[in-house]
Amino acid sequence: EGHPRYKSLPHSRRRQSLFFAVGALLCRTNSVIFAWLPPLKYSANKHLPPPLTTLLFPLEYCQTPIRVSTYISLRESSSTKCCAAPTRMRSSTHSKWWNKRDLSYDLALLALEAYHKENGDLAIPGRFIVPATDEYPEEWHGVKLASTIYTMKWWQKHIAQNPDRVAQLSNLGFIWERLQPTWNLFMEGMVNYRNIHGNVLVPASFVVPRNDDNWHMACWDLPLGSFVQQVRLRHDFLTGENSLQRKNQLDRVGFVWDVSEYNFTRLLRAIKHFDRLDGKSSSTREHSVRVPSKFVVPSGHEHGWPPDLWEYPLGAKCMAVRQKKLYVKNRPHRVRLLEDIGFRWSGNAKLGWLDVVQAAAIYSQMHGRVLNVPFNFVIPAPPLDAESNPQCVDSWPWPERLWGLKLGQRLKDVRLKGAYLKGSDAHVRKAQLDNLGFVWHPKRGRRKRYIVEDKDDTMDLDNRICTVSDKVSDTV
Repeated sequence: EGHPRYKSLPHSRRRQSLFFAVGALLCRTNSVIFAWLPPLKYSANKHLPPPLTTLLFPLEYCQTPIRVSTYISLRESSSTKCCAAPTRMRSSTHSKWWNKRDLSYDLALLALEAYHKENGDLAIPGRFIVPATDEYPEEWHGVKLASTIYTMKWWQKHIAQNPDRVAQLSNLGFIWERLQPTWNLFMEGMVNYRNIHGNVLVPASFVVPRNDDNWHMACWDLPLGSFVQQVRLRHDFLTGENSLQRKNQLDRVGFVWDVSEYNFTRLLRAIKHFDRLDGKSSSTREHSVRVPSKFVVPSGHEHGWPPDLWEYPLGAKCMAVRQKKLYVKNRPHRVRLLEDIGFRWSGNAKLGWLDVVQAAAIYSQMHGRVLNVPFNFVIPAPPLDAESNPQCVDSWPWPERLWGLKLGQRLKDVRLKGAYLKGSDAHVRKAQLDNLGFVWHPKRGRRKRYIVEDKDDTMDLDNRICTVSDKVSDTV
């Protein structure tokens, strides 16, 4: 900073000049492997490539000491004298750093043989860079082997006019399918992925595994998930004259353009199918679909579910829709679609309590305002023989949506585990149970069982139930 020429520089140029000084000092102290230099305007330095914006000079190129003032002068002017420092840093043996190398077929063959000896095949990853070891030719050090060898340009230059080299490469295990365009490899990978997984919902991080018999060697290490993301978000491969044809190819394999819409449609289908199999919905009244939070779609055709929904965590998805607005955030049309099929937004816990307290009220009315439900009591359905007593079926006290409800188990959980009695509504629910005559501490011992021995007695019992149901209907 005390250099007179540094003081004469404007403030906008002093910072970059300091970078030059730091870079020169690092080279002289041999404390680091590379010295970083900021971008330069090489107007007179024709020997350095203009596209390079950041230069890394290895210490082995610093053949002579470099002065700080030399870099400052280089930054200030572009005279021939100031270009001496970069000229000394260059070496004719290392011109391959910025010059395009003309690699012969013989050297390429040696590089392929070295790779085959190390890995056992020529399924070279796209990012593989030839290491600077004695096994590989020096001219190939630092070169991307796959992107150089597996190209039609390299084939036309070294193979097309020399048929004898085809057998030589084939014996070495050369993968000729890798010479085709990337789009063809991508489509081959998509078709194979669909055959294995049944869909083309490829994860973004998916890479075709190696040494897998389900995949062709040409697709090994192919970043299929990354390609799918690029096609979906940036429409890669879909520009030019073949764009429409390629879009049709993707549609034929079932490509998912909008993952969110696909997932929501799948959820909607699963809820509708669950409601249909549950068999408790009715077209004559408003109903709601209740999916247990731990419900997972079972596998197997015997359960009546389509194969593409097997092992689908429907209960967890419904809970995520309620609590986290999964698939429906800022999508009002999707909210309406779920409401049309009876989706429960308030959750199973709150609506489950409404069912329990309604069933408890009916039971309490039928038993003289005493709510002491046996543990194994389940809400019954009306008698199957509806023709013999149609009035009993019409006036059955239990609503259809409560049929099969394990009321005894629910109330036992309330008594022993405090189910439904947590949160801000706990005191209100306790008061509701007290008003219904809930027995918090029932007497121990077995209950008396009434065994009906005659069919006529059974009909009398059904008639008595129907008589009680008429009273309940008037009061509930």
